[in-house]
Amino acid sequence: MALFDLPREQLDRYRSVSAEPDDFDAFWSATLTEARQHDLDARFEPVDTGLSTVRVYDATFAGFGGHPVKGWLTLPAQVAEPVPLVVEFVGYGGGRGLPHERLLWASTGRAHFVMDTRGQGSGWGGGGGTADPVGAAPAYPGFMTRGIDAPENHYYRRVFTDAVRAVEAARTHPLTDASRTAVIGESQGGGISIAVGGLVPDLLAVAPDVPFLCDFPRAVTLTDSGPYREIGLFLRTHRGRTEVALRTLSYFDGVHFAARGRAPALFSTALEDQTCPPSTVFAAFNAWAHEEKSIEVYDFNGHEGGGPYQAAAKLRWLRPRM
Repeated sequence: MALFDLPREQLDRYRSVSAEPDDFDAFWSATLTEARQHDLDARFEPVDTGLSTVRVYDATFAGFGGHPVKGWLTLPAQVAEPVPLVVEFVGYGGGRGLPHERLLWASTGRAHFVMDTRGQGSGWGGGGGTADPVGAAPAYPGFMTRGIDAPENHYYRRVFTDAVRAVEAARTHPLTDASRTAVIGESQGGGISIAVGGLVPDLLAVAPDVPFLCDFPRAVTLTDSGPYREIGLFLRTHRGRTEVALRTLSYFDGVHFAARGRAPALFSTALEDQTCPPSTVFAAFNAWAHEEKSIEVYDFNGHEGGGPYQAAAKLRWLRPRM
């Protein structure tokens, strides 16, 4: 696919027209307050994986509604004192997978926590094990329109709350240094990391790669690739509900979380990415509130983005920070 979005000079200036709800902060404050009424109940059970350079723990914590959410905590094998913490969120359809699938960050001497995404984990990778026990109104197959009738019902209200609680849970382990925490993720995981960057005030770094869940008004009319296309297909059947749908999605738009980003950030995007078009990524990047921010741009790549090159860029960028 050749370049299809705005020219680079326009991307650098692009701003989303997504309307921020007047009660955005109140909505998320109430949501997290409600979640914290449940005991976090963070548990870490050692797992014998056959790996000798790391220690792996099967993690469980209480997310939205007190529902159990799974994760893996991986630590360098010989660590005896608290180490910096990297919390990772995964892409659409994936789950926490198997422990040996993600060894990069523990190999740097950091703790690594990967969160399972509720209801997902059946699309690729090693799978997941966290249910989403909440029902929803009629929706198009996938996750984008689950609860699209109202923000309090939407699927990503639960996921973003889980993600904040994942950071809180990982920080309770005695060998993680809560004061040195970064969040990362690709695609859906990048969008979740942006949301966490806007909801958790004391992170040291946020690194979203080719992030999803940003600038919904543009995304749903620019690309016909999934998962954004799920929204259009829902509205094709449910005519006349566009305004309600976009209002609901505005509570989960990375652009509005980015406006509250209080940590240095490293974004990445790819100019041939039809899944998460570059203008939607720049919408969140340009809105990011912290003055220390940068973006890696991959001119001839699609949704794979920078791949191993971006992993190397994150390693270099995080080294002096944590």
